[in-house]
Amino acid sequence: MHKKSILIKNARIVNEGTTFHGDVLIEDQYIKEIASSISVKNANIKVIDAENNYLIPGVIDDQVHFREPGLTHKATIETESRAAIAGGITSFIEMPNTSPQATTIEKLEEKFQIAANTSSANYSFMFGGTNDNLEEILKVDPLKVAGLKLFLGSSTGNMLVDNPEVLEKIFKSTDLLISVHCEDEDTIKQNTARYLELYGEDIPIKCHPEIRSAEACYISSSSAIKLAKKTGARLHVFHLSTAKEIALFSNKKPLKDKKITAEVCVHHLWFSDEDYDKKGTFIKWNPAVKSAKDREALWKALLNDKIDVIATDHAPHTLEEKSNTYTKAPSGGPLVQHALVAMMEAHHSGKISIEKMVEKMCHNPAILFQIEKRGYIREGYFADLVLLNPNNPWTVTKDNCLYKCGWSPFEGSTFKSRVTHTILNGTIVYENANFTNHNAAMRLTFNR
Repeated sequence: MHKKSILIKNARIVNEGTTFHGDVLIEDQYIKEIASSISVKNANIKVIDAENNYLIPGVIDDQVHFREPGLTHKATIETESRAAIAGGITSFIEMPNTSPQATTIEKLEEKFQIAANTSSANYSFMFGGTNDNLEEILKVDPLKVAGLKLFLGSSTGNMLVDNPEVLEKIFKSTDLLISVHCEDEDTIKQNTARYLELYGEDIPIKCHPEIRSAEACYISSSSAIKLAKKTGARLHVFHLSTAKEIALFSNKKPLKDKKITAEVCVHHLWFSDEDYDKKGTFIKWNPAVKSAKDREALWKALLNDKIDVIATDHAPHTLEEKSNTYTKAPSGGPLVQHALVAMMEAHHSGKISIEKMVEKMCHNPAILFQIEKRGYIREGYFADLVLLNPNNPWTVTKDNCLYKCGWSPFEGSTFKSRVTHTILNGTIVYENANFTNHNAAMRLTFNR
């Protein structure tokens, strides 16, 4: 038996809608065997006693901003991928609004090279669409790149695609999965002007969901969906935040045949506008955290499969940047280290089963992006695995945040669950709060 073999004993294995007690044998990079009991006679094998903790597939986060190149005072691929590994996220798909933006093949490949040298987690990147780079979009190899990202509302790094003719041409011309940020720019501009008139520069943070309103989200997402239906494009709508938008989506089965899919982010499931008084600009995101009723509707849509994926939209900024007034504080916050344990809190409180959580965070991103041999605990698949202790409480503080920005919107929250081990491509990379190996990450590949 190969020296890199690992045997996980006595686990509660969560996979494909069921939880069962068993063992998992890993050889080289792959899952070799899954059975109720496995015994091997080999002195070199590493045995992990799971002690009845949960074993889940590594989480796949389909939307992160790791800020490299160009914005590395906020974060780097190295720092944020380490935080992801500590949080049980073994694969990430990163967004193109860096500096320079990943809107040419050359710039995209430069990001892949940075990740190959420094990432602790498996990686892929979105190619960025603009009003004038269709020729570059058509050069993207769908077997090697996660997909295409379009900003239909401006956010950090202005990549707004607002030319309707260009947009239709992109939708018609590419077979890539098109992911969209949907907020209507004109509506936001009008709302901003109105609130600036009322308050000047000192707009209260609680006005954020009124400025970046439910209407702004709905106008944009309904328009994108209409265009996808017209052109037959494969559309994935990022970070739903409103009850109103949910009617635009279906829970058609099987998921692999859905042409129009949706994602919700952890912060929209956790916070509501009632939290602005306490958290201020530290929960300023685009799209905005909205009402408790919106949050309730998002949970319902997640559970009835109108929403397909849970992600983070991890988007760090420095404490100094976030401490500004409303108009100057950028939108976004760091989440990869705490997303899984936050969702486990929802599980503990009865909001979601652990099987459904694994479906939305592990299985479904693999299906939607057609990621090769990941997202499941299956023989022959890459051994991306996470051991979770469901009853080992800890409190989030600045001292235990691994993000380069050094803060978390969850500071002060106590989480009942803890990631004890993260295994990446058959290598233990994180064990009991220690990083053990940083050379196991791989570029994601796709079955398309």
